[in-house]
Amino acid sequence: MAGFERRTLPDHVEAVREAYAPDSVVLDAAADFETLPPETAEELGLLVDALDPAAYPTEWLPADAPTQLRRYAGSDFTIGMPGDGTVVWTRQTEPPVVIAKQRAEGTPEDFLGFLFAEAFVELSLDVPEQFLPFFGEAYRDLDAATPLGPNETYQLAAALFDAWVGLHGREQFRGWGDHDGDEHHPEVHDAWVDAGERLVDRLEGLSADVATGSLSFTAATEYACAAVKHDLDLPAPFSALDTAAYRDHGPDYAVRWAEKTFEKLAE
Repeated sequence: MAGFERRTLPDHVEAVREAYAPDSVVLDAAADFETLPPETAEELGLLVDALDPAAYPTEWLPADAPTQLRRYAGSDFTIGMPGDGTVVWTRQTEPPVVIAKQRAEGTPEDFLGFLFAEAFVELSLDVPEQFLPFFGEAYRDLDAATPLGPNETYQLAAALFDAWVGLHGREQFRGWGDHDGDEHHPEVHDAWVDAGERLVDRLEGLSADVATGSLSFTAATEYACAAVKHDLDLPAPFSALDTAAYRDHGPDYAVRWAEKTFEKLAE
């Protein structure tokens, strides 16, 4: 794939960048990707001051972990993972970069603005870039806590991580609609509200869809966890993820939630 070009943001989105991640570099990728090939990722070195590839202990991974997760944990310079959205960010560069995939060209402008704003907030929160450093060695515990195969365990972990990050970020999103708040970004706030409203109907039928088998538990978890950042009411058992306890205890809480949930599903 070809490389990257710097992206100019609309003024109201640029205001969020300046408030939360003023040192970040915003780029357009010339193609879609799940994971950037290492040689393409290294092209970022032409646009930033330094590259700082991350690596993690392979002992964190079950023996049957997906190949791309093993590659991410290894020494290859890896940006992006399956399941990531239209906009991705990384701190494996100095300064950090935020990248819009080519599919962003077909994304409604207001929603795309929120996706960029979300990335800037996450950079400011200092949350991990992916779920593996969030779970750490507890990823093996999550794998052992469910009957899922390696790919579904990956999906479950990514969804649970998404919910945890959403618990940290949504206070900022909510505050953007407050005229008296420290950060007032009404256009991006409206896009956040609109994106949440589009999830409401699906959430209302989520438990029934799982019970009837029309939706897998993993897919339902992805929907529910995506809704956390939008401050929506979740049905059981997902409502237990929308709690201060999960925000505070992170991976240990997630593993215990998975254990209890699958025990009940097996009854």
